Amino acid sequence: EVQLVESGGGLVQTGGSLRLSCAATGFTGDDYTIGWFRQAPGKEREGLSAISRNVGSTYYTDAAKGRFTISIDNAKNTVFLQMNSLKPEDTAVYFCGATALIRLGLNPIPGYYEYWGRGTQVTVSS
Repeated sequence: EVQLVESGGGLVQTGGSLRLSCAATGFTGDDYTIGWFRQAPGKEREGLSAISRNVGSTYYTDAAKGRFTISIDNAKNTVFLQMNSLKPEDTAVYFCGATALIRLGLNPIPGYYEYWGRGTQVTVSS
């Protein structure tokens, strides 16, 4: 059973930075893709970025390009999302997800992900 726990959210001013962490347990010998998503009130869950656990390839959606960076630790058990130049419109609950459906590609589409954390709140003040 894959379990994911997000941490690192909080309150930050416009222009500030946060580093989110996704701690994972239960990975088997299969390859996995780990993604970051966010959901603002009244909005659909939005994919931000993804990383291939074995290869390290990354993908960024338009919402994340240029400001957010995804990475994975040496043990390949924790995935990070470094968020810089934050804006009020970045306010949302941020989730990490994982999937073993590696043939789907790296584009983080929520419906393709099998496992989810419970999220961490990010609030960016004006």
